[in-house]
Amino acid sequence: MKVDVFNEIQDPRPWQDGHQHARITEALEQARLADALGYGCWWQVEHHGAEEFSLSSAPELMLAAISQQTSRIRLGHSAVLAPARFNHPIRVAERAAMLDHLSGGRLEFGLTRSTAPEWRLFGVDPAEARRQTQQAFEMIPKMWTSERFSHSSEDFEIHDVPIVPKPLRRPHPPLWQAAASPASFEEAGRRGVGVLGTTIWESIERVRRMVGLYRAAADACTSPVGATVNNQVAFFTFVHCAETDEQAVRNGAVAAAAWYTVKALTFFEAADAFVETVRHQQSLLDDPSGGGLTGDFLRAEAATSTGPNRAQVVIGRVLQGEDVDPEEIFDALNEQDSLIVGSPDTCREKLRAYADLGIDRLMAFHQVGNLKHEDVMTSLRLIGDLIPEFDR
Repeated sequence: MKVDVFNEIQDPRPWQDGHQHARITEALEQARLADALGYGCWWQVEHHGAEEFSLSSAPELMLAAISQQTSRIRLGHSAVLAPARFNHPIRVAERAAMLDHLSGGRLEFGLTRSTAPEWRLFGVDPAEARRQTQQAFEMIPKMWTSERFSHSSEDFEIHDVPIVPKPLRRPHPPLWQAAASPASFEEAGRRGVGVLGTTIWESIERVRRMVGLYRAAADACTSPVGATVNNQVAFFTFVHCAETDEQAVRNGAVAAAAWYTVKALTFFEAADAFVETVRHQQSLLDDPSGGGLTGDFLRAEAATSTGPNRAQVVIGRVLQGEDVDPEEIFDALNEQDSLIVGSPDTCREKLRAYADLGIDRLMAFHQVGNLKHEDVMTSLRLIGDLIPEFDR
């Protein structure tokens, strides 16, 4: 299992003069340290209008800067918002190829549909987001591997255009898809692209079954959108390592995990997204053909369910607008091993649990909430010491 870094450039209040510049320069320092310590990849998100939740609105520029200050660590775009009102596929292909050159061929490239608040901000029709994301997955690899590119659809009319530069890595950088539901895990596998998920609100057992769902879909893929099938699973989770379990708590890990949970569920309008996910899952269950691998996954889950666990109940209360105590949120998530927080020995044990699931990349989310920069750097170092045990 590769151990990577996942980054949002979070900027929580209270703010002081120069706070945004400080956060950005701290992220660069963290990236240089991660490169020196042997982390596998630095994954940078794309969000817009996120305020303190994320300053990462121009990830391709951040990754370009990191490319010039590092030499080994791979650079993950996790992920480009694919609907055309965010990013036209031609511009995506051009920027990503240039970044691959600037980094010496170190790019890992992801796409995602995004969510309601960003669709609204950019005027994206939700009904078009899935279709345009699929087109982006099909178009961009062809732009990279064809001398001249043409495409005709209800969204695009492109005729015999040379898209340059081509990526340094041939035939092209590895392709990934950000995913949060069983249906999107199957979708990524059927496309033949790697899947980027999160463990923060998922139990170890559900992560294991999601990995199995993705592997089955990827194994069945005979027509990948890219040149080859990138059969890889990556999950990100909150990671904070200190000299002792007690020091990790004193550093503010409990408050940071709770802050992220509330801010993420709020920013992504997760209550509405949950309703839409349930609707889509029900449509798969009602499908006369059975709903594919996801339908099988959901039926098996329903047959063995004993009701919501503690973490699901707490998240439900947050979604309903309740002001839940931070320690209760942390304890519920930690109870189902959704987080990796504590001493090196504690973190080693939790990392091993994920490695045993067959995850290819664990994206360690170090810079969360109000954790101090120096404590984030210590966490990076302590987890860095464990990397050789998992990535040989």
